[in-house]
Amino acid sequence: MKRVFLIVLDSVGIGEMPDAAEYGDMGSNTLRAVSRSPYFSMPNMRKLGLFHIDGVEIGEKEGEVSGAYARLAERSKGKDTTIGHWEIAGVVSKTPLPTYPNGFPSALIRAFEEKTGRGVLCNRPYSGTEVIRDYGEEHLKTGDLIVYTSADSVFQVAAHESVVPVKKLYEYCRMAREILQGEHGVGRVIARPFVGEPGNFTRTANRHDFSLRPPRQTMLDVLKDTGYDVISVGKIIDIFAESGITEYVRTSGNADGLDKTLAYMKQDFNGICFTNLVDYDMLYGHRNDVDGYAKALTYFDGRLPELLAAMREKDILMITADHGCDPSTPSTDHSREYTPLIICGTRVKAGVNFGTREGFCDIAATILDYFQLPVTCEGSAIPVFTKK
Repeated sequence: MKRVFLIVLDSVGIGEMPDAAEYGDMGSNTLRAVSRSPYFSMPNMRKLGLFHIDGVEIGEKEGEVSGAYARLAERSKGKDTTIGHWEIAGVVSKTPLPTYPNGFPSALIRAFEEKTGRGVLCNRPYSGTEVIRDYGEEHLKTGDLIVYTSADSVFQVAAHESVVPVKKLYEYCRMAREILQGEHGVGRVIARPFVGEPGNFTRTANRHDFSLRPPRQTMLDVLKDTGYDVISVGKIIDIFAESGITEYVRTSGNADGLDKTLAYMKQDFNGICFTNLVDYDMLYGHRNDVDGYAKALTYFDGRLPELLAAMREKDILMITADHGCDPSTPSTDHSREYTPLIICGTRVKAGVNFGTREGFCDIAATILDYFQLPVTCEGSAIPVFTKK
């Protein structure tokens, strides 16, 4: 029985890519920015090799590293969650998903209003916390839906839970997903419910993403089709539009995501457990909260020994990210950055630096290689295993 635990630290980039200027992200380095906080401490990730990765110039190096490590470049055109995760699963996107810096075309908004029977407020790029502050009271009075976007390929719909019940908001988002196809096929339609009173609105944990289906077969599909378990923890099920998943659990944040990953570590299965820890991005990166981000990374590092202790002989733990979101820059959006890759387990070549890999998709190839399956997706397997 083989098990791979793949954990995505959502938005933990490790430095600008060579083409960062094309995305307005010159100088972005999420990990370096967060490491300057007095709340930052990652001794366990340091032991696994994080501070030895090419370009990571923070903290003290570890004398004897117990994991293998690499820096990953993104081959896809983009810097968002959907494209990043698709590439991790072996699908490289040669063209970026559509974005709307000036808001969505009026024809799309009219179609959405006709489908839902409700008006639309805002319709432009906005911070998620600021948009409910600025439009929440009007929404309460009119019942109109707050529609907004960001630098990413997203169509976000915010509504107060007392005005639009969560299930109804999900229904509206499914309507939007039906509309937003083809040239307007955004990566994600996101339900953003909130509660509270004017001046004190807060978003709830009932967020839900409605993603495009990946355009081609992913590593997850290959594993599922050959009889392996593919377990989703967190929003993985949404990012892949349920494609290639055999079992899933949703989470309410990083702590819950780690708890549920650990629960799967105690169970028997044969395949992969794919976890997304979203708080770094959602709660801290997009809100430019350096200290909050640092505390969240320190929390993960503090729980890492639990994960390592729960691993079995044939288990592989892989820790990576899907893009950056530097909380120290003026922007509140994702940043075009390299991402880290840490691999550990009894069958891994400890202490080996695999340099800079030309694609997140090397993760997918490496996982398929471990299960001794043909690498039918994009990417090249990293020769990291002592035996399979």
